[in-house]
Amino acid sequence: MTPPPSATSTRMRPRPPRESNFPEVPDRPGPQGAATAGAGAPGGVATESAPSAATKGAPDGTATAQVGERQVARRAALVLVGIILVGANLRVAVTSLGALLDEVRTGLGLSGTMAGVVTTLPTIAFAGLGAITPWLVRRVAPARVLVVAMAVLAAGQVLRVATDSALVFVLTSALALAGIAVANILLPLLVKQYFPHRTGLATGAYTMAMTAGMTVSAAAAVPTAQAFGSWRIGLGVWAGLAALAVLPWVLLARRARSVARRSTPTETTAGVRVRPARTRLGWAMAVYFGTQSLSGYAIMGWLAQLYRDAGFRPATAGLLLAGVTALGVPVALLMPTLAGRLRTLRPLVLSLAAASTLAYLGLALAPYRGALLWMALLAVGQGAFPLVLATIGLRARTAEGTVALSAFAQSAGYLIAALGPLLVGVLYGATGGWVVPVGFLILALAVQTCAGLVIARPRYIEDEG
Repeated sequence: MTPPPSATSTRMRPRPPRESNFPEVPDRPGPQGAATAGAGAPGGVATESAPSAATKGAPDGTATAQVGERQVARRAALVLVGIILVGANLRVAVTSLGALLDEVRTGLGLSGTMAGVVTTLPTIAFAGLGAITPWLVRRVAPARVLVVAMAVLAAGQVLRVATDSALVFVLTSALALAGIAVANILLPLLVKQYFPHRTGLATGAYTMAMTAGMTVSAAAAVPTAQAFGSWRIGLGVWAGLAALAVLPWVLLARRARSVARRSTPTETTAGVRVRPARTRLGWAMAVYFGTQSLSGYAIMGWLAQLYRDAGFRPATAGLLLAGVTALGVPVALLMPTLAGRLRTLRPLVLSLAAASTLAYLGLALAPYRGALLWMALLAVGQGAFPLVLATIGLRARTAEGTVALSAFAQSAGYLIAALGPLLVGVLYGATGGWVVPVGFLILALAVQTCAGLVIARPRYIEDEG
């Protein structure tokens, strides 16, 4: 007679694995390069299971494994295309509006105060709405969140050009920016999950796409509006790019499962969530992100005016500003790749700070004679943006750590960044020149460099909070 199973044997039976919206990516491939089922697939998009021992022994075991690997590779390629398309949309709605702001003000009768709200809205939206993204992706699969984010972006861009109300224009612009704010936080998470050993290259790809999208939209918005005789077309045409970015994520979201967030041993310790606001690394990342964004928005808002005051014609001043973003495209690709290969980021932090310092000194002392040199140095110095995006993934072990650090650094950082254009404008108006405003940017750069040296050392946010 077979004895009944004991209580001990019952307790020792293996439990089914818990589902998570943050499946972890293994540090190295399994035996014979087989991939773990679901590893690295965000939002429950499971990859093909590795062949079992019985399958490996079968005559067609190798063929089965090869089919699985091809399917995984196709899905990874689809994710990369989706990430690049989302990256291309991250600044288009902002820069196209900046290029057509005079026409929009005239067409809608925007007051000076309302125009100021419109220009400050991006940083406020990125800070406030980005903060809720970790809560959102603990409940909804990241792929599905991106589908909604890009759809909201497209809808907001269409709705804001279909109204004659200044208030509705502001509200629908905020709607579009809400989609961008969520995508800002999600992209580092998706790079971490799908490309754990190529984070620099993947981050560089989408930051390069973002820089290219920003440059093209700024350059093409006015000619498009003139060609069609309406600023509405020049502003609304970019909704098509957002709609295109929806398509890859619709395919990925079809297999994504929206499940409640449950802890796993690799993500948390004793069920404690990562809280960057309680860590030195989290605040250093936020300060670095914020100060470099402060400088970036100040440059985008005021560099053309500085060059015009130096004696350049308006068209030439605009080209010099466009040159900063154009030269930033290769820098955006190179910087994350270098960050992924170096043990410490100290050389990159100091090199970028040196380039920005020389550019600021040149702009303050000899803006006309060395205009091209200062433009090139500014482009190099703005490489701090792709660097900090890559560093977010490098300073977290888990997907939860990545999204928590990304949300905190960007939300707090954009609050800091909102001060940049405002303070530069106040100082310029008060002094009637550029020495004091540029001095303020040099001071912000000093703070940025100190924070950069803190995040340069290899460490992980999970170890601190």
